[in-house]
Amino acid sequence: MPPVSGSGYRIFMPIDESLSVQLGEKTPAPSIRYCPVRKNNCVFPLKELSKDEAYIVSDFELAEELIARGADSARIAIAPHDSNENQYLGYSQIAAGKQLVPPSPFDFKQSIVIVLPTYNERANLEALVPAISQYLVTDILIVDDNSPDGTGELADQFSGTHGHVHVLHRSKKEGLGPAYLAGFKWALHRNYSLIIEMDCDFSHAPWDLPRLVHRSRTADLVIGSRYVPGGGTENWNASRRFVSRCGNTYASLFLGSTIHDWTGGFRCYRRELLTRMNLATVRTKGYIFQVELASRAVQLGADVVELPIRFCDRIEGQSKLGWQSIAEALIEVPKMYLLGLGGR
Repeated sequence: MPPVSGSGYRIFMPIDESLSVQLGEKTPAPSIRYCPVRKNNCVFPLKELSKDEAYIVSDFELAEELIARGADSARIAIAPHDSNENQYLGYSQIAAGKQLVPPSPFDFKQSIVIVLPTYNERANLEALVPAISQYLVTDILIVDDNSPDGTGELADQFSGTHGHVHVLHRSKKEGLGPAYLAGFKWALHRNYSLIIEMDCDFSHAPWDLPRLVHRSRTADLVIGSRYVPGGGTENWNASRRFVSRCGNTYASLFLGSTIHDWTGGFRCYRRELLTRMNLATVRTKGYIFQVELASRAVQLGADVVELPIRFCDRIEGQSKLGWQSIAEALIEVPKMYLLGLGGR
């Protein structure tokens, strides 16, 4: 059958059944049928993947083109040019129709640390640390604000058995901003090249971590964005969507439209950018902390890029976004503009 036409790529159909994969012996993983996508001079409409299908591409650039057009990043296998051409055959699915898991985590040969602020996140942390390790070779710093549910103790257990996991204990809960600043300070003292921030509640997908790191090769700050083509939210009610949209619109009114997702908290910073930000003068404590750091990056002339992500509502626990955070945003964003932190 001839290729189906679309935007700069060719997708070969029907799917080659010989590419199906059956992994595992005792508990076989669901088999995968791959839709290979290659660069070409024609375009094709994205197909509705069945539960046993996934796209396979040769590099991150092709993956980003698909994701920007609406493809699910969880269902794209990437076989880099410098890898064994059959490497992707090792991809598996944790369940039919769920995200793909690579045969080994992506190793970018860089010193990377992920900063995870936690407060009562024991259930999520127990699953997230192993999940991260499936997708990326990286250190993990857990910044715990003396969680009463035992999150800190669990973090210590991980640290005791996994050399790439570290723990920073703080005496009390002071807000998202101070927790991240403590984590950034810890990371900068240890000369990591890339410093990633993400939520501990699976709102940010571990399988998107390699995308952020790859894009950081040509950017100072990479933001996982809900509000660029291909991005979005899942399992949000109307009020949550409204608050998020209003928050970003409010930030853009004062700080400009350079960034679409000012409040996004899934980010990869180059250490050089963080060292230029004068973090000791950061004032904000709640979720508006993300806006302040993004505005500082813009003001410094940093190369900021946004990659589309699908932000999913937390799996365990309750959202920590409250009226105090909203009030802080209403007050602090105009201050950023007046103090010259805006990116106009």
